[in-house]
Amino acid sequence: MRVLAAVLALISGMAQAEGERAGEFDYYVMSLSWSPTWCALEGEERGSPQCDKDFGWVLHGLWPQFESGWPSYCNTGERNPSRSDTSAQADVFGSSGSAWHQWNKHGRCSGLSSSDYYALSREAYARIDRPELLRKLDKSVRLPASVIEEAFLEANPEMAADQITITCKAGRIQEARICLTRDLELRECGRDVRRDCSMRDALLDPIK
Repeated sequence: MRVLAAVLALISGMAQAEGERAGEFDYYVMSLSWSPTWCALEGEERGSPQCDKDFGWVLHGLWPQFESGWPSYCNTGERNPSRSDTSAQADVFGSSGSAWHQWNKHGRCSGLSSSDYYALSREAYARIDRPELLRKLDKSVRLPASVIEEAFLEANPEMAADQITITCKAGRIQEARICLTRDLELRECGRDVRRDCSMRDALLDPIK
């Protein structure tokens, strides 16, 4: 019984890791998702409207981050966005559903209103040049994940290697995660964010 009580206490403590106070964080991680990967692994099966469009790097989210760890589903007095509000963000987030989810899980933690969070997300997205070369692929290729990082660094000369990380999922290039200050200036990523994919033959599908 003592062991069970200890386990239940631990689980309870873990559950309380969500719901932090809004506005208390150290920096942002902007996550850009390669849409063809998400669609191949999840989106097409869900029938997501994102997969009917020629998206490349879409904004997965602008995530408030601690130097170690991150807040989520924070308590905030700000009102939730309306359906028209989230629909207006589909061109950046890929779909209105994604825009809503990002507000609900991460945007609440920014301490901003939903409209200000979306505006800041758009500004962050616009500040980073996405490599145009990747939009010109006409067939699937396999390549080292480091090539994607190098492409971002070439497109953004002010960016350093410790300010971006490339992730993989199911053998595919998944995301580019870029670390930004609260003022959206480039900054070094925390150790828990700097986990570059080391694959040398990651699959990258072209934009449809």
